[in-house]
Amino acid sequence: MTAPLNQSTGRRKRAVARVRFRNGTGKITVNKRDVANYFPSETHRMILTEPLRITGTNEVYDVDATIIGGGASGQAGALRHAIARGLVELDPDLRNDLKRAGFLTRDAREKESKKYGLKKARKAPQYSKR
Repeated sequence: MTAPLNQSTGRRKRAVARVRFRNGTGKITVNKRDVANYFPSETHRMILTEPLRITGTNEVYDVDATIIGGGASGQAGALRHAIARGLVELDPDLRNDLKRAGFLTRDAREKESKKYGLKKARKAPQYSKR
C-alpha cells in the first residue's frame, strides 16, 4: 500500500472520522469495509461524497477512513467534514468552493446533557397540583 498523501480529521455530534488520501481511482474504504457495505443508506453515501463531487476529484484519490463513535448520520457528517478538510490541505485552491458549500465548518450541535431531577434534558416529571 502506498504512503498517504495527507490525513485529516472531521467531527460531527459524537462521531470522529480520520481520513487518509492516496492517489488512486476513487475507492472509499470505511473501517476496512467498502463504503456501500458500511453505509447502506444512499443518503449517507451522498452526504459523504459531496466534497469530492463539488471539487471534481471523485476519481483522483482513494479515501481510507477510520470512524469511531456516534450513529450513522453523525459518522457520515464527520466523514464529509474530514474529506473536505483533507482536500483543502491537498489543494488550497479548492477552499472557496468547499467553504461556500459549508463543508469546512464544524457543525457544533451536540445532544444536550440530562439534568438532575428531570427525566431527560428538559422533560420534567408530571406536575400534580393536588
